[in-house]
Amino acid sequence: MFSPDTATVADSTLSFTETVHLLADVSGDLILEYFQTGVDVEHKSDNSPVTIADRGAEEVMRQIIMRRHPSHGVLGEECGEHLPEAEYRWVLDPIDGTKSFVSGVPLFGTLIALCKNGDPVFGCANFPALGLRYFGDGNVTTVNGAVTRMRDNIVLSDATLLVTDHVDVWRHKNGAAFDALASRVRLYRSWGDCYGYALLASGNADIMVDPILKSWDMLALIPIIRGAGGIVSSYEGGDPLTANSLVAAAPHLHAAVIAALAKEVEQGNEGVHTRCVSVS
Repeated sequence: MFSPDTATVADSTLSFTETVHLLADVSGDLILEYFQTGVDVEHKSDNSPVTIADRGAEEVMRQIIMRRHPSHGVLGEECGEHLPEAEYRWVLDPIDGTKSFVSGVPLFGTLIALCKNGDPVFGCANFPALGLRYFGDGNVTTVNGAVTRMRDNIVLSDATLLVTDHVDVWRHKNGAAFDALASRVRLYRSWGDCYGYALLASGNADIMVDPILKSWDMLALIPIIRGAGGIVSSYEGGDPLTANSLVAAAPHLHAAVIAALAKEVEQGNEGVHTRCVSVS
């Protein structure tokens, strides 16, 4: 097991990108020790699940950051905030997609963001069970070191739309408008959490919608999507850094998606029906 004591050096001698990849390596190794082992699940006050893998992965990442970059702040989903006023702040979600993780589904990831004065300058989404690592700086995004881009020139009727939780759309936003949007695309699926954004960045999907998120769910994803050529906004089309929701899409689709999500939809006796294309 990695010992954070071996990483005690001054901030100025370290590459931040080296730290990102070290955090992904170490947390990924720890998480995989618990994957598909029947790990015990607890539920937090908001009823979201948490495991020993979530907590252990965040703890080891925090130790590494505090020793390698002692002047930096840290915000994590499981362990709270350290030095909140620091110029540089790391934002960590040790397992984004804990429901997938505890169900033995490999589509969970670790999200690591480095923010400077609140702006995410680096983002990493590491998928240890898939052997995939996305890294973006807002200009370029790579997957396992190779540059990746969102696909372009896809019209809405040929697009793939993803969401993490359909129920959350109806609970927090205009569900009828979302269903109307879903009826206009070629394929609608709930390949969500951070894996949905990875599918966009790698050119395998086109629109990702999340109606409710925390900062640790979203900050790492912003430079990844932007670096892959996409647009990221709040659900209403505003600044994602001041919101608790995300909509990501290719530039030629984004405005139409935001307009569709805001549209008032009249529901008749039959309601709005979502057309989903089966994959076999």
